[in-house]
Amino acid sequence: MTRVLILGGYGVFGGRVAQLLAHDPRLALIIGGRSRERAARFCETLVASAPTIAAAVDRDGDLHAAFRELRPDVVVDATGPFQAYGGAPHRVVEACIAAGIDYLDLADGSRFVAGIDAFDEAARARGVFVLSGVSSFPVLTAAVVRHLLRDMARLDSVTAGIAPSPYAGVGLNVIRAIAGYAGQPLVLRRNGAEATGYALVETMRFTIAPPGRLPLRNLRFSLVDVPDLRALPVLWPELRSVWMGAGPVPEILHRGLNGLAWLVRLRLLPSLSPFAPLFHRTINVLRWGEHRGGMFVAIEGVDDDGRVCRRSWHLVAEGDDGPLIPSMAVAAIILRSLAGGKPAPGARAATRALALADYDALFARRRIYTGCRDETAVGDGQTLYRKLLSDAWDALPAAVRAMHSADTIAADGIASVERGPGVLSRLVAAFFYFPAAGAQVPVSVSFVRHGAGEIWHRRFAARAFSSVQTAGRGRREHLLVERFGPFSVALALVVENGTLSFVSRDWRFLGVRLPAILRPRGHSYEREDNGRFHFQAEIAHPLTGLIVRYRGSLTPRAAAAPPAERGG
Repeated sequence: MTRVLILGGYGVFGGRVAQLLAHDPRLALIIGGRSRERAARFCETLVASAPTIAAAVDRDGDLHAAFRELRPDVVVDATGPFQAYGGAPHRVVEACIAAGIDYLDLADGSRFVAGIDAFDEAARARGVFVLSGVSSFPVLTAAVVRHLLRDMARLDSVTAGIAPSPYAGVGLNVIRAIAGYAGQPLVLRRNGAEATGYALVETMRFTIAPPGRLPLRNLRFSLVDVPDLRALPVLWPELRSVWMGAGPVPEILHRGLNGLAWLVRLRLLPSLSPFAPLFHRTINVLRWGEHRGGMFVAIEGVDDDGRVCRRSWHLVAEGDDGPLIPSMAVAAIILRSLAGGKPAPGARAATRALALADYDALFARRRIYTGCRDETAVGDGQTLYRKLLSDAWDALPAAVRAMHSADTIAADGIASVERGPGVLSRLVAAFFYFPAAGAQVPVSVSFVRHGAGEIWHRRFAARAFSSVQTAGRGRREHLLVERFGPFSVALALVVENGTLSFVSRDWRFLGVRLPAILRPRGHSYEREDNGRFHFQAEIAHPLTGLIVRYRGSLTPRAAAAPPAERGG
């Protein structure tokens, strides 16, 4: 039985490591921390097949005596903040090497991880592995970059970000680390040379959108101090630029932190460290929004023909599963060691420790969804839907793919139409020329490719209306934007169980964003039934209720001139 000592085992990240390993009876988990009582309480709450032991272990105390008593085979340091370990930051590493114990940590400080190489010779001599930075940054990042590179000849830039759910429960040590480096200079690679960036001062926006899944909102990311800033250029010396960010929400609190970081950058404040307890209370009390988190990695480089390639990997995690991701690398290495894949002796950053495939089994047990997008394909003649769905396109049934595969498609069929009963809903339906209620209504539809978008013409019996569909840009990136006259709605394309659903995410009038609480809603989808294309379009509004719902089937025919159109 392998004995695993988790320092900080009842803390945020250590507790999640224990949660991920607790199902394996080949392990004995030693939950360590300054308080044995707290460790014991945590053990009582842990649903475990593995034996659990509570222990009082102070990383600043007599580690040699603690290791002799507890006899761990592996030590996991999940304490932190690693940026503030003082004059002997690697004392746990030194104690593990002296005792012949394998070591892993979840260090998030670039200097701490970069300094681990100094112990390589000693670790080799003792026959133990010492891996630092065993977390999403940089282990998962590096694994994703290797996956995205595949047939590329050169890697020029890497941009990545992590977006925790507002309900993730951020630990005080994490807040202390962030407060300590906010506004401070960071060394990073930029335009092929070493440069200085300022933590939580530099920002960018990005939409995390695994193809075929409901994306996160377009988020603001701020530069953070993580090991990737130094570790990735070591792996890829030709790398010209590296930028790593975090996108905490709600955004108003994020922007407030940016403002305070600017005060440090301008030397109006020496540090935000004294405010860490206040930040911790604030971020864990003032929270709202979707209980979802995510991560992205975007790369740029060139292929063998010298063509510029842009690719990105996206991850979305639902509910309480997202906070487990930073601890998964530790779990994956320990579980792989049990299966005979123990890391080689030596001390190093953990950037080569795992491949993306090593995460697959851990992701599959959770509501964690990933996917890749190849931005290089833009402009190569792909249809609108194929561009937006990227690698989720092949998950669509043949009848749905056929309806969105050509530059021009015409189709005929039969539909039933329902209209809302209210006066206001009838007025809205009349304004947009939506069809009248009826059963067995003849339908004709044409999809005409126009520039980068599509014009949809629909005729229900004698009534016709049209809309324009395009790929969203900016804060609507990766969304399908459908415009009806002065109104436009941004829709996520979600593929599940062979059904393509259209989920409303944003709406605007003459380009001005309107309140989300008043956004039109409805259950709209396309699917295949007995080899035929079936559809439902539903438009409802909080103020009117149902406006219109029409459903039916279509059969493609030879392209024809579009029906006469009326209205928006």
